[in-house]
Amino acid sequence: MEKGALYICPTPIGNLEDITLRTLKVLEEVDIIAAEDTRHTIKLLNHYNIKKPLTSYHEHNKREKGVELIEKLNMGETIALVSDAGMPGISDPGEELIALAIEEDIRVIALPGPTASVTALILSGLPTGKFVFEGFLPSKKRDRIRELEKLKKEERTFILYESPHRLLDLLKSILDVLGNRKVSISRELTKVYEETFRGTILEAIERFESQGVKGEFVLIIEGGKIEEEPILDITIEDHIRKYIEEGLTKKDAIKKVAEERNLPKNRVYKESLKI
Repeated sequence: MEKGALYICPTPIGNLEDITLRTLKVLEEVDIIAAEDTRHTIKLLNHYNIKKPLTSYHEHNKREKGVELIEKLNMGETIALVSDAGMPGISDPGEELIALAIEEDIRVIALPGPTASVTALILSGLPTGKFVFEGFLPSKKRDRIRELEKLKKEERTFILYESPHRLLDLLKSILDVLGNRKVSISRELTKVYEETFRGTILEAIERFESQGVKGEFVLIIEGGKIEEEPILDITIEDHIRKYIEEGLTKKDAIKKVAEERNLPKNRVYKESLKI
């Protein structure tokens, strides 16, 4: 028996007109539509007069429902996977169903379409040549700080998602760990009240503290700057002397030179005896 196919179908992130003709055709032709929230997806299907069986596939039933869907695919049925908005598999359990299908040698076909992360990135005005998608950071402050610490040396623009009740906490953590970087924050993308704020982290905190926070957010954060290379084209002795002339004590100059040259302090100390 020939196996079926799993179609990854992106749905509008706001405006219902942002759906491709190909996606509509697939939704009309598949045997089943697996949706993150069937109550949400039925509104889209009704808008386009599509009558197909719906089944729920979400974070809380992904294990048992994933097995069930794979069985149907192995029996030759075709399934369209949709999320509430945007591309399935991005910050939702769709990635696990896709992985299961690939393991079972089931054909997986991804259709192009809307995604909030790239839409917000293009609107940001920040560098787009290289970027990193981080999605939702942990809700607990300690875990969130740990993840931000990993991003300290990240030079590429990076993308975060956040819910309204945690936005200000996230912005304050970014300020504490990464400093007052440039940021673009988008909400209600493609909808009537679409809004993008552009400024610094401090300005964003002031803005959302005074005006309130509503909607789901995409944050585009400026990458870190490349640090200047340490001075290595002079001798250790001259390097120490340079910092002493700038006002450091000999002890502090030795420590700074050892750090910049990645050398043991006793090695630098020996050189300092020549001064």
